[in-house]
Amino acid sequence: MTIPFPGTFIVLAALFASPLCFALDGSRLKHRADAVLSLMSYTVVPDVTASDLNVDSGSNENNALTMTQFGGGATLSQSFPIYLEGAMSYSRYDPQFVLSNGEETRKIPTRWNSLTATGGIGWDFHLYTDQWGGKLVLRPIGNVMLGTMASDLRIGTYVVEKRLDDDFKFLDGGRLNAYGLGGALMLDYELFSKPQDIDIELRYSAMSLQSFGSTSKSVQGQASAENLGIYLRRRAPISDWTLLKKPLRYVLEGAHTEYLGEQRGQLGFNSLSSVGLGLELDSSEYHVFVTRTRLVARYMFGDNTTGYGIGLAMSF
Repeated sequence: MTIPFPGTFIVLAALFASPLCFALDGSRLKHRADAVLSLMSYTVVPDVTASDLNVDSGSNENNALTMTQFGGGATLSQSFPIYLEGAMSYSRYDPQFVLSNGEETRKIPTRWNSLTATGGIGWDFHLYTDQWGGKLVLRPIGNVMLGTMASDLRIGTYVVEKRLDDDFKFLDGGRLNAYGLGGALMLDYELFSKPQDIDIELRYSAMSLQSFGSTSKSVQGQASAENLGIYLRRRAPISDWTLLKKPLRYVLEGAHTEYLGEQRGQLGFNSLSSVGLGLELDSSEYHVFVTRTRLVARYMFGDNTTGYGIGLAMSF
């Protein structure tokens, strides 16, 4: 599941890939630590539009960015409406640094990899039930995140013999850990009926990220994630088609995320939208763990940005 964005994110090269030489100071690495956490901030909030990104800056330096996220959430029961959600994300960024001592120059790809895990707990406050049985709930959610970033670069004796400070120790297989605290407020409308299922979610999310446990004392960072998103989904049977003793359903999906605060414009766009079409297979008639399986093809678009993706979801 990748969403290619060919040549539209030259801003990434400007932010993260300015040349480094042997005169590197701590402020440059501090800037990059902030940048790493800023990239993490796109993966800590459940988001269909940014759940899988593959970004190419379009430059010869090949400063590529990859983000992948999977997760889910559910209300445990109507009688005890506690809501639990969780997500795990992986991102990889490949900035290239130019190292030079005035006589010799070498390009060094640093390959920064990050892994984050986010958990959330909330409560459903029932607001309204309409005449078709659809329910509207207000859902406040508290979130916590833990993440780590590691450089899989091994610069070797070329640099180590010339620089032994904390900055290059961080680049040479360094690690940066991070935690995040935040929350969300969601309005959720759900209608489950024989003719169709409808789900509409409006969600505001915010989280503050802070680094800790870096292998270099001079490399610390902070960032924040803030966005407003809407998600819509309709599922309905396809005529009289049945499979596994249950109606085969089509799925229509739409989503839009507006990035706020520090995230706005950071990757070259202020918002992302997604439309999707897919199929849902119902296996609830059988004694299997998975009751429903959905395969959805999505088209994404935003400011100077287009892409596509394929999503696989399961209900239990």
